[in-house]
Amino acid sequence: MTRSPRRRYQLREYLNPKVLVMLALGFSSGLPFLLVGNTFGFWLRDAHTSLKAIGFISWVGIAYSLQFAWAPLIDRVPALKFLGQRRGWLLASQMAIALGLFAMAFLGTGHGLTALGIAALVVAFAAATQDIALAAWRIEIAKDADELGLLTAANTLAYRVAMICTDSLLLVSAQHLGWPTSYVLCGAAMAIGIAGTLLAAEPATADAVAARKLKEEPLWSVRGFLDAVAGPFIAFFKAHGAMALVMLLAIALYRLPDFVRGPMINPFFHDIGMSKDMIGLSRATMGLASSFLGIAAAGLVSLRLGLIRTLILGAVLQALGVAANALLIYTGPSLGPFMAVMGFDDFSLSFAGISLVAYMSSLTSLGYVATQYALLSSAYALAGKFLKGFSGVIVDGLTAQFGLMNAYALFFIGCASIAIPSVLLFALLARTHKLQADLSVKPA
Repeated sequence: MTRSPRRRYQLREYLNPKVLVMLALGFSSGLPFLLVGNTFGFWLRDAHTSLKAIGFISWVGIAYSLQFAWAPLIDRVPALKFLGQRRGWLLASQMAIALGLFAMAFLGTGHGLTALGIAALVVAFAAATQDIALAAWRIEIAKDADELGLLTAANTLAYRVAMICTDSLLLVSAQHLGWPTSYVLCGAAMAIGIAGTLLAAEPATADAVAARKLKEEPLWSVRGFLDAVAGPFIAFFKAHGAMALVMLLAIALYRLPDFVRGPMINPFFHDIGMSKDMIGLSRATMGLASSFLGIAAAGLVSLRLGLIRTLILGAVLQALGVAANALLIYTGPSLGPFMAVMGFDDFSLSFAGISLVAYMSSLTSLGYVATQYALLSSAYALAGKFLKGFSGVIVDGLTAQFGLMNAYALFFIGCASIAIPSVLLFALLARTHKLQADLSVKPA
């Protein structure tokens, strides 16, 4: 993808149809994430579920980390052929998410954690499928690297808005309407993404590549199957050489602090005495504003420092934001300190998140976009999604020796320290890229 000369975008460019569609699709992408994650944990804690069970049931989110397993199908096999390769998979997955959320609302905790967990797993699997198709659509529909950056920012913005809604407004709704009704409303809100899919244009270039591959190397042939499954990985390692392993490891470790602490954050807020209304108010105001600032700041900093150095800064900020939650054990359910900590945490996570998304998007190749991006997404999420299942066990273990509140504080500080390896790896990548750039301009 070519990079156009750097310029300032005007307001009308942010409101063009492609960006508006991206906002709708980004919202539907962000909507289910917390509904099977941290917000789901709050529901379970409200129902007096143990921290250990909350940690283990968070493993339904591992579906997000196994995207590479079925991403080749999304690159090669149409779901709803009349809509095209990307839009067909988007619509099918969005319908499945909506139905899964309705099922969670109907089952509730009264039918047992197993049934509710299965419904949550369906939502997570469908949401991961939507993310694969959406990432491919976003990358393929962009005409150049600048437009990809614009679409990535729009996607991240809408994603964060959806997360704020499911992490703030939903808590207020649950306080007054109950959890099942709130989940029904979220299922109905998937109509926003469905409308975006129906209004979206199908990436013509990507469809042409998929059609050519289907004709020359059908998926059911040996050559076609190997190209669909192994081709994206071969192309990735061929493009990046030995440093591909360092890239994957750095990506895998980057979001660990946030993922590992995830299942415990809402139970922590519950246990320090924060009401759902207070949390919802804070997230809908300070949290939303801080997320927007984090997204904007990441874009501005990346222009000045470059993408990898922005990633390093994001990793440091993310660690500080996670550790800052430990301060709340001293302030208790006081709204001012809570909003300050939440604001800094959300700013840091947004900054780090959009930096990582932009970096991963830059590493994909046409023809394998869905699978390669799924590989990178799986790399960044798999370890965290697995390890977070033990978060409740860790807090329970620390509680026996230090007490519940001190256990939470030590846990958050420990999660923050996990950022150190990713900082070192991205520093190594920055140094390697600098050496390669110096060699490329050195006179022969």
